[in-house]
Amino acid sequence: MTLYGGQGDPARTMALLWRAHSPAATQATRPRNAPGPKQGLTLDAIIEAAIAVADTDGMDRLSMRAVGERLGTSPMALYTYVPRKRELVDLMYDHAHAGWPQAPETGDRRTAVLAWAAHLWDRYLRHPWLLQVSYARPVLGPHEQAVLESLLAILDGTSPQHLRAAVSALFHLVRGAAQTATEGRAAAGATGTSDEQWWTERSALLARLAPDFAQRFPHSTGLAGAPSGTGGYDPVSQARHALDGGLRLLLDGLLDG
Repeated sequence: MTLYGGQGDPARTMALLWRAHSPAATQATRPRNAPGPKQGLTLDAIIEAAIAVADTDGMDRLSMRAVGERLGTSPMALYTYVPRKRELVDLMYDHAHAGWPQAPETGDRRTAVLAWAAHLWDRYLRHPWLLQVSYARPVLGPHEQAVLESLLAILDGTSPQHLRAAVSALFHLVRGAAQTATEGRAAAGATGTSDEQWWTERSALLARLAPDFAQRFPHSTGLAGAPSGTGGYDPVSQARHALDGGLRLLLDGLLDG
């Protein structure tokens, strides 16, 4: 299930994201007059509860009712703070990127980029539903922007003609590896078949049904025999190993080329 940011009311969503202080934004972020807002209920509490629901049950189980139940209140109380689920998804996505570390003050850009990528990887694996929110339309919130700003600070001084491509490649490399890791981690539970069983059964069938596989696809066979850097059938370790290797190749070209 792919979700797109910015599906809610633009003015209200952006005002909620930025907690703006202009008169119009203050009006947009102020709880609406509705019966019985729960004492102590706040916008941040709602967002954090929604993130907890998505972390535990997945985005397909996220609803205003589920968030209300987690907070011990009714969905109607939430609507005084957040108009709809559409706006809530944007707020969740941005808030899940909160607390991003500042770029280290070091001349070692390679180490800094690797640390940045590790932080993003960890964030995705902690909140796998983030990977369901499309990159096609950014949320444009302050925390999401801080992630980009941190990378740009590290890469400051990079040739402008290479900077945009490098930033896009880094984001997509981390996101793609994390997507593979989270899907692999969920595969056994979703299908009822372990990775080891899946590969063992199909490898045996392939050897029987296509005995000339190695002759027909020699390069693929060579790749299958190349060292993976990981043991067993752990999809998270395999994806992380691939990410680390891809980062090294990219940074060799960007920083040393």
